[in-house]
Amino acid sequence: MSELDKILKHEESKDSLAGNLLSLLTPTNWKINLMAPREQNRKVDKSTQKSNDTIAKSKFISRDLSWLKFDERVLDQARDTSKSLFDRLKFLAITASNLDEFFTIRMGSLYNYIDLGKERTDYCGLREVPFKQAIINDAQEFTQEKHRLFMEEILPLFPENGLLLACLDDLDEDEKEEVATYFQRTIYPMLTPMVFDHTHTFPSLLAKTLIFGVVTVGLSDKKKTRNEKEQKISFVQIPLNLKRFYVIEREDKVLFIPIEEIIRHHLQVLYRNVEIESTTLFRITRNGDFDLVEHEDSDTDFVDEVKKKIKDRRLGRVTRVEVEKFHSDFLLTEMLKRWNLERSDIFVKNSILDFTCFWQILKHTEFKTQMAVNPGVVPALGLQSVVIDDIFDTIKRGDILLHHPYNNFEPVIQLLEQAADDPKVLAIKITLYRISKNSRISSALLRAAEQGKHVSVLFEVKARFDEENNIKEATKLQKAGCFVIYGIPGLKTHTKLLQVIRNEGNHVVSYAHLSSGNYNEDTAKLYTDIGLLTTDTRITQDISEFFNVITGHSMPTHYEHLITAPRDMRNRLIEMIENELKNHKEGLPAGICWKINSLQDLKTMEALYKASQAGLPVLLIVRGICCIRPQRKGLSENIFIKSIVGEYLEHTRLYYFHNAGDPKIYGGSADVMVRSFDRRIESLFELVNTRAKNLAITILDWNLRDTKNSYEMQEDGTYWKIESEEPFNIHSKFYEIKDEDLVAELAFDKFTVSLETKLESK
Repeated sequence: MSELDKILKHEESKDSLAGNLLSLLTPTNWKINLMAPREQNRKVDKSTQKSNDTIAKSKFISRDLSWLKFDERVLDQARDTSKSLFDRLKFLAITASNLDEFFTIRMGSLYNYIDLGKERTDYCGLREVPFKQAIINDAQEFTQEKHRLFMEEILPLFPENGLLLACLDDLDEDEKEEVATYFQRTIYPMLTPMVFDHTHTFPSLLAKTLIFGVVTVGLSDKKKTRNEKEQKISFVQIPLNLKRFYVIEREDKVLFIPIEEIIRHHLQVLYRNVEIESTTLFRITRNGDFDLVEHEDSDTDFVDEVKKKIKDRRLGRVTRVEVEKFHSDFLLTEMLKRWNLERSDIFVKNSILDFTCFWQILKHTEFKTQMAVNPGVVPALGLQSVVIDDIFDTIKRGDILLHHPYNNFEPVIQLLEQAADDPKVLAIKITLYRISKNSRISSALLRAAEQGKHVSVLFEVKARFDEENNIKEATKLQKAGCFVIYGIPGLKTHTKLLQVIRNEGNHVVSYAHLSSGNYNEDTAKLYTDIGLLTTDTRITQDISEFFNVITGHSMPTHYEHLITAPRDMRNRLIEMIENELKNHKEGLPAGICWKINSLQDLKTMEALYKASQAGLPVLLIVRGICCIRPQRKGLSENIFIKSIVGEYLEHTRLYYFHNAGDPKIYGGSADVMVRSFDRRIESLFELVNTRAKNLAITILDWNLRDTKNSYEMQEDGTYWKIESEEPFNIHSKFYEIKDEDLVAELAFDKFTVSLETKLESK
């Protein structure tokens, strides 16, 4: 076992006293510190130490540093030797995509302050410049570990799994000839050298594209000294529509030759009668964080404004440069000057620059079947089969809480498809945020409109990185006759709601679907989410009111079972926290348990701190960003936090309040973020049906019990992996859940332990 994976047993480790003990560690359970071995004996300069001290003393944890900690937990999946090579490559590819997004959005946002000279103090107490360096330090360390893991532990497994990451020297003569032909016929015509000198401006280089920086000198300069030579810089971008690997299939293995190595070998043909002094492969990331200027002026074309901002993102300021180990310092110095970057912004890599290329390997016909396969979906509780004959009759018999991916997403699609063809259906209303490329959801809405039904679609065209696809689909729906709203000025519509209005003779029935996840049949197989199908008039009336708010100018004063943003979600959640605190002080059963993606809103965190200080147990299951600090004496002894990262992306949001033994639980699409409360249209829905409510509570209970995919957050913001000789894996257990497994309330004493108790047990 490597030093990185050194196991620190709970019974023997002094550091384990800081653990949250959410899973009540026993002698058969232990914790693994993901980062500790690398941090030992690490020397830091005075400025870095000062920043570290400020961060350690801060009341809250930095959103951006917390994001990087989440990426560490994703990378930990690639360390798991029980996974296949191909599953480990998948997680390496995911970490690369995550870090690209981080430098595009979060680092881009920080540069907006730095470049404009605006002051900014992060949650961790650092001003913008030292904070940027703290981020860079963590990102550099993370990148080094990621590439070490690939080179030392994963790449050596390629040959025994039937593949080889090959260079040209690995090929026989016939294969070399095949590659040369491919270069001449396909690659060469697509390449365009772009020179930069006193007569040519510095070219606009594309983000997230492999680029060769080429330093050349004229042949007449060969006999001159280095200082006398006139060096010129040019750039060759590798077209994005070229596959990252050229593939050669042998009988015993498949060879993947990086396209950049083929181009490097033949690069001289682009520079006739010129000496190439150096070639440097690099990749840049640009600022993609723009605040869309949304106007209520009727003369402004909102969709055109979105399109313009998409173009701006492609040419934003450079936020990161990734470069190969052996590079030209002359080239690098010029690029740093041009892009106003520092040496620390350069990420030097000794292997493949961009791990997202592994998706091509994973999709190869020889290997795509070797990744872990999800078990077959099971019927939702209350249903006898995954096949439903009549979705309307089924929903009318009682609420159905779907839990994806364990339950099929098909009932949601069936509701829309059956509604499109049913002559009794009068209208369909839906909010769309991210849909799949070939969406059956969109197709059903098109068909419904073509058959004369009233179809209202609030299509959020500002969904980051999905803007172009959303504009295309929204335009298609509008042309078919749908009433399409392209988002709300000043807000982003993130709520997930669907309503089908059906004439059933003597009365009209409203069928509704409320969800934590997108109307996307592809991600429904990969993300954990909940979705409620119901005809309960207490809920459907709320949805009707809320749609009138979204699409019109209604302002209802009260919802029965819906909590909405931006109007009152933050206030309502804080009110319920305070109600739990009141119950606790009066000696009534009390407690809070939330399962969310992100926790960042200051006012809500302050309310949770206040509750903890009064002794109220607060259990938080936060997958990603978490800015609250658990288990700090005098501040948060009773706040316990875990993160679940595993085969599925945890996307469910649930909010549980013990309510003196009569629990209230809400589901929905909102996280505890400033943007969710103030800049988004969001909703949380109360689960009132007994089975649906108890299933949601059981989801929380089992998440707290999980010891296979769980990481405990420490007071200093680091995470410890939970391991067990008797693992409880929710990603397999939920396929087996039965009605008799359901619980009606959470037992908080099972999952909490005081700091004093931990010290006494030591």
